[in-house]
Amino acid sequence: MYTDNEILFPHYVIPSLRNIRGEEWAKLIDRLAKLPESSDEVIAFMSMMIGLNGCLPCETDSYRAMRGCGACAQQTLRRYKGSDEELIEKFKTELEGIREFAIENPALPIQLSE
Repeated sequence: MYTDNEILFPHYVIPSLRNIRGEEWAKLIDRLAKLPESSDEVIAFMSMMIGLNGCLPCETDSYRAMRGCGACAQQTLRRYKGSDEELIEKFKTELEGIREFAIENPALPIQLSE
């Protein structure tokens, strides 16, 4: 009855978002898909998607959750009214915050990229 769903936006959904937006978005997804889950860039992207999708209040018996995280994320990105540039800027802002957090908490296994 229930599809695979997670509590928060999962790493394995990232590649399925490649063709939802434009060329710059696809390039970002291609880069992220090659990185490990502990990469600062992947964590920043996942955090951005958690905010966009509204993952925190999602209930496991909600319609969104029953459809699965991938379908929810795809729908969110299709409905997003801003440009790809705005989405990528959101990602960059999130990345700055994750990098600051990782520097302040060196014991955490967050891999900083260059």
